[in-house]
Amino acid sequence: MAEVAAGEPILDVRDLVKHFPVRVGVLFKRTVGYVRAVDGVSFDLKAGETLGVVGESGCGKSTLAQVLMRLEPPTSGSASFEGREIFRMRGAELRRLRRDIQIVLQDPYTSLNPRMTVGDIVGEPFEIHPEVAPKGSRAGRVRDLLEVVGLNPEHINRYPHQFSGGQRQRIGIARALALRPKVIICDEPVSALDVSIQAQVMNLLGELQDEFGLSYVFIAHDLSVVRHLSDRVAVMYLGKIVEIGTEEEIYEHPMHPYTQALLSAVPVPDPTLRGQRQVIRLEGDVPSPVDPPSGCRFRTRCWKAADVCADEVPELVPRGGGHPSACHFAEERSVVP
Repeated sequence: MAEVAAGEPILDVRDLVKHFPVRVGVLFKRTVGYVRAVDGVSFDLKAGETLGVVGESGCGKSTLAQVLMRLEPPTSGSASFEGREIFRMRGAELRRLRRDIQIVLQDPYTSLNPRMTVGDIVGEPFEIHPEVAPKGSRAGRVRDLLEVVGLNPEHINRYPHQFSGGQRQRIGIARALALRPKVIICDEPVSALDVSIQAQVMNLLGELQDEFGLSYVFIAHDLSVVRHLSDRVAVMYLGKIVEIGTEEEIYEHPMHPYTQALLSAVPVPDPTLRGQRQVIRLEGDVPSPVDPPSGCRFRTRCWKAADVCADEVPELVPRGGGHPSACHFAEERSVVP
């Protein structure tokens, strides 16, 4: 595949849709509806960039990751990597894609095989892609990878249960690095870790990005987590991106009511500033993705909702001279002192 220059899109996603059928019956199952997990998502990822994808649990973030990894087939839409359509790849071309796009999973306690040593876990990609490393050099490569992620290479024969949660996630990162990928999809890689360990893993990911020129799609449910690492941020709600912009645009000049509500819930360390921040409390629960609201999907919880919100789906376009936001009444609102 052709190389992509820094600043150029390496991954381009357009109108991606993933619906899961809802079936009832024991013998003769019939489809009674669809879970609209991802429903028309578009974005691009530039070489060397980190795109944060943020939203509440159940908004479709992990499904998006699975579809991009070809672990789930899309219902419709397209995604291209270095200018070539991902969902049309077969054979050797698909094998190459598996090398170039890797994933770091959420739970370091279940994503590692407890019956395999760390050396076998990190070295397993070389068994699947033997062209990357000759057999005689694999042990040395595994030791180098462990050292790169901050682990002792002498622990190569230990098992996952002998490591802490943060160390296990470093093992997962080393495994993702083994094939020298260009893009790593990080599916909530720090959500299962203590706060102090989260910072260490985030710093490691930043260092690895600088060292190896990686591009990240960084998925999280907490806006405060992705700010340190992300160049741009996409906010998802019920299968759709409702706002996307640079780190400064999203955190300093949020336009969509949902983004403003998420930011207002971010803890403020300084107690003298807590009383100055207006907290936005959303009413009701997240609607079911099987039967989402008409028009704007956020309207059932939005304080700005009007008749037009039920009748028309707001497009994700720049509004008021700002960045793209999918709201008929988008306006900048400061929620963080």
